[in-house]
Amino acid sequence: MRTRNTVGRYGEDLAARYLSAAGFTVLERNWRCEFGEIDIVAREGDTLVVCEVKTRRGLGYGSPLESITYRKLATLRRLAGRWLQTHELKPAAIRIDIISILFDHNTPPTVDHVRGAA
Repeated sequence: MRTRNTVGRYGEDLAARYLSAAGFTVLERNWRCEFGEIDIVAREGDTLVVCEVKTRRGLGYGSPLESITYRKLATLRRLAGRWLQTHELKPAAIRIDIISILFDHNTPPTVDHVRGAA
């Protein structure tokens, strides 16, 4: 895992597997539009879940969760609306979750799932 893109991709793969194991249905990954990108779009029952995945290799720059700003959450809300405009899905609810992946030396990665971040 040398580059940031490689680390990020590995974190997103791990997050998708985590969500699937937790009973979510992953609908789409890395969906893009003019406003930005959604890392993972999933469904948990009748709820559409937009997931932002943050992966870090250590705590030198703070925890992955600390990198989520108010502006990022506002962008995710906007992206969720755009995703719904382009898909024929009528969820009962929409939720934004954050999945934090932390690699620390040679230990297994730590996965934290924050439900309803925005």
